[in-house]
Amino acid sequence: MTDIKKLEAGDTAPAFTLPDADGNDVSLADYKGKKVIVYFYPAASTPGCTKQACDFRDSLAELNGEGLEVIGISPDKPAKLAKFRDSEGLNFPLLSDVEKSTLKQWAAFGEKKNYGKVYEGVIRSTFLVDESGKIEVAQYNVRATGHVAKLRRDLSV
Repeated sequence: MTDIKKLEAGDTAPAFTLPDADGNDVSLADYKGKKVIVYFYPAASTPGCTKQACDFRDSLAELNGEGLEVIGISPDKPAKLAKFRDSEGLNFPLLSDVEKSTLKQWAAFGEKKNYGKVYEGVIRSTFLVDESGKIEVAQYNVRATGHVAKLRRDLSV
């Protein structure tokens, strides 16, 4: 397993175009001129990922009020994302990266350790991309619970 260079503040955000829960393509370029939070999570409808997504859902009005959009990306297929969105009332785009190419470009897929076991998987990560497409904040190995509240404190939102 190889270490991928993590993105840092000031780096250009890697471009992506991925299908959303309805199969429509969404690109990072669609958000040019806006600030967008891009977060990567392991799997829809799991306890931690549900908690994190619901925290973003519940904070979306305040985030939008500060000019921040939100996009969630996982390796789930669009149909699973649609079910997750509908069951939890999620109000922001969920994108499907089945091939894990975007996850890897953003260094959000790689070596993980759990109870001493080493394996490859999604590294729960959150980024703030500025209006010009540069990374303003890069956070890796974030916790599902309490992360959105911490992010809001960090961003003074």
